[in-house]
Amino acid sequence: MRTHFEIDLLASGSRGNSALIRAGQTAILIDAGISCRRIVQGLKSCGLSPDALSGIFLTHEHKDHVAGLDVFCRHYREVPVFANERTWESLPVRRQMDRSQMRVIPRGCSLGNLRIETFHIPHDAADPVGYEIFYGDEKCTYLTDCGAVTDVCRRAADGAAALVLEANHDETMLREGPYPMDLKRRILGQEGHLSNATAARLLTELDRPPAEVFLAHLSEVNNTPETAYHTVADQLETAGLGHRVELYVGSQRRLVSNVKEREGRA
Repeated sequence: MRTHFEIDLLASGSRGNSALIRAGQTAILIDAGISCRRIVQGLKSCGLSPDALSGIFLTHEHKDHVAGLDVFCRHYREVPVFANERTWESLPVRRQMDRSQMRVIPRGCSLGNLRIETFHIPHDAADPVGYEIFYGDEKCTYLTDCGAVTDVCRRAADGAAALVLEANHDETMLREGPYPMDLKRRILGQEGHLSNATAARLLTELDRPPAEVFLAHLSEVNNTPETAYHTVADQLETAGLGHRVELYVGSQRRLVSNVKEREGRA
């Protein structure tokens, strides 16, 4: 581990996303797009009781980011959930939630020993955001479900010690694959998803690249872990950054962690 942030992707892919991020004494969950059962199992495999979470932070309202939220909140009523106003307005499950759990986070907040700030990302949701998470002098950035790398996204990624970065698809696999044309256009569009090549290009263009990168939100149809890894690793090597950046590849089915003894646990 090359950062003070402990990062555990409980699940990452087109069918559900949830990530545990810890530093110091504070633990937060970003998104709850898998079942409550899987979230609880994942947290416990990381040595954390679910009710010890300091909060859940939502990136946007799509099902693969909130599918387990309402059940989790009914079981763990002391855990607050943070999202911006437009995301809350677009989230049907808010009607089943205890209003005391719901927190509006327009720009940022402090929680325990973390400072958490949002930044806007281009995606076809109400008001999608990424997160910059600060612990002392270090920053972890969470950037997925992003159709294009804007200056705002680039600034958020620059200088991060750890970066969770979307590498959703291989463009050739997507263009030649089975998806209908309108869905292909959506994914490739400015409010769609980042490709492996775009993720790699972003990393090579940063003035201060991260020490650790988690490639996240991989499509199971239009990508493979090997394709994502080698596309990004080869570009980093060409740019002379291969020795500076440690790559992890998220998985839909298994936990992926920068804490070595946790890697591969279900």
